[in-house]
Amino acid sequence: MITERTVAVDEGGTPAEGLLVVDGRYAGRRPGILVCHTIRGRTRFEDDKARSLAAMGYAALTVDLYGLEARGSTIDELREHMNAWRADRPALQARLLHWLDVIRRQPEVNADSIAAIGFCFGGLCVLDLARTGADIAGVVSFHGLFEPPGNTSGNRIRARVLALHGWDDPLATPAAVNALAIELTAQGADWQIHAYGNTLHAFTNPAASDKGAGTVYDAKADRRSQAAMQDFFTELFGRQAVSE
Repeated sequence: MITERTVAVDEGGTPAEGLLVVDGRYAGRRPGILVCHTIRGRTRFEDDKARSLAAMGYAALTVDLYGLEARGSTIDELREHMNAWRADRPALQARLLHWLDVIRRQPEVNADSIAAIGFCFGGLCVLDLARTGADIAGVVSFHGLFEPPGNTSGNRIRARVLALHGWDDPLATPAAVNALAIELTAQGADWQIHAYGNTLHAFTNPAASDKGAGTVYDAKADRRSQAAMQDFFTELFGRQAVSE
């Protein structure tokens, strides 16, 4: 049985709410997964990803970086929120580390078994979480943004990293992919990058259909990336047993 509850967070004077989703069929504490959002903030898209993860046996918590005041904002206003975080990566990393602490404190979660996934801007977020050297098992970036933050090059990445990427993504070019590989190697990461041919940005989002902007859903890449994520989590945590 899937259960959900709102998790209130107030860090830096910005009230926000995440959604924690668990499946009661799974016994005891289980690995926790943070779900980081796109430019649009926390939406049903992220909440549904959390529900899917809960059905696999994880405790999933959606992150809200923009806060309650941003609910109902226009896309231009949301872009301003995102760009403000991209312009202050140390502050973004501090906020992400706060959310990491929040999920660790949930009673359903095994605090020693945490991972994070993110989509688009959220992909940048989970990569930055890894770049801090945080004690987290792994991160998965779906069609993420790859630009380095500029303040983490001396850190050793402890998290395993999986980047799932559309090769024709105009927001993360092949040169950016190669640069990410070099960066992750220099920081000692155990990393994988899966690139899907003839695939653009936002390939996991069924609502994405703007070829001119380079954002198009791709069912094949979506399916392959979900399978890659599940295999990655099995490697990190082992298979979850359903409680009788």
